[in-house]
Amino acid sequence: MKHRIVVLGAGYAGAFAAGNLARRLSLADTVITVVNAVPDFVERMRLHQLAIGQDLASRKLADIFAGTGVRLRLARVTGVDPEHRTVAVTCEDGDDELAYDTLLYTLGSSVAQHGVPGVAEYAFDVTGRSSALRLRERLAGLGEGGTVLVVGEGLTGIETATEFAEARPDLSVALAARGEPGAWLSPKARRHLRHAFDRLGITVHEHTGIEAVEPTRAIAADGTSIPADVTVWSAGFAVSPIAAAGGLAVAGTGQIVVDRTMRSVSHPDVYAAGDCAYAIGENGRPLPMSCASAGYTNMQATAAIIARLTGSEVPTSGLKYYGNHISLGRRDAIFQMVDGDVRSKSWYLGGRTAARLKSGVLNGAGWSIVHPTFGMPKRKRRLATAPDRSGVRAAA
Repeated sequence: MKHRIVVLGAGYAGAFAAGNLARRLSLADTVITVVNAVPDFVERMRLHQLAIGQDLASRKLADIFAGTGVRLRLARVTGVDPEHRTVAVTCEDGDDELAYDTLLYTLGSSVAQHGVPGVAEYAFDVTGRSSALRLRERLAGLGEGGTVLVVGEGLTGIETATEFAEARPDLSVALAARGEPGAWLSPKARRHLRHAFDRLGITVHEHTGIEAVEPTRAIAADGTSIPADVTVWSAGFAVSPIAAAGGLAVAGTGQIVVDRTMRSVSHPDVYAAGDCAYAIGENGRPLPMSCASAGYTNMQATAAIIARLTGSEVPTSGLKYYGNHISLGRRDAIFQMVDGDVRSKSWYLGGRTAARLKSGVLNGAGWSIVHPTFGMPKRKRRLATAPDRSGVRAAA
């Protein structure tokens, strides 16, 4: 029987990992299945653009994986049973169960509501295609003078507020931040960010925690009422409780605790990558939830899976965070480098050059997904031994 590799999720980490596995492993003794809830690859880093009315290229997963040998299963993951090596899914035909020998868990993250009253009922977010399209419809219905409040001073909040303000100057856009937006940036980069907010007419409410969201306003911790025909919630990310419910070892965040090779510390036939992996970087700190981390962790996970299955020495790839690239609309951006302790360096790149760099990063990430087996070798690697169900090999 062929060794069954199941990849949960086809975001940046999962889609690239599946292609990498198909590119390097022989399909003579492996079966690679990707499970994803929607039929399209979602460019999550561009969803704020989709929400404001820009059209993104449609990339069907069936087309992406055509001819690669990767099997696509359109279904929603509802549970994992690592003791029996099965995954529970729900699709149009009802409930089903998939068996695996090696599992790569890349289900990503969603918006973190933090238990704030009214967020679930009245707030919008840009963490998924359906939620971005829902926001797009609402924004399209706002007339001149409509008020939009973006909650959250992180990368998503900054990019969302600036994108909206540039594309819709007829709207009144505000940003609510618990601290100072871009506080982690170098002094010069912070000044660049403040100038961008001023240029775009964005009202910034610093040191303002939002304690409740209502249909036409948000309530700050000090009781201040902030008008908001639309509240966009971008105050962090949260992972699905599926891993924890299945008995996998997880951190307090719910992320799967992995070793240096992205292997679950509790179940050696399970690997995790992307936002759902609690991975320690080279500086001794957990990697942040980001596209960059998805790249590092999925490359490490696939390299480890391939090495263990083929009896090779497991390589280790770098787990170092290099910096942030922040879009400030279509014509401006900030690229901030950080040191080994994730402290901003004094040097930064801003303006149109940084915007072009950010566009190149996004286009490169999209291209790598659309060409999952680019550079496919003529001879693929075979498994070191006949496939078994142990999940642990002598080479491990």
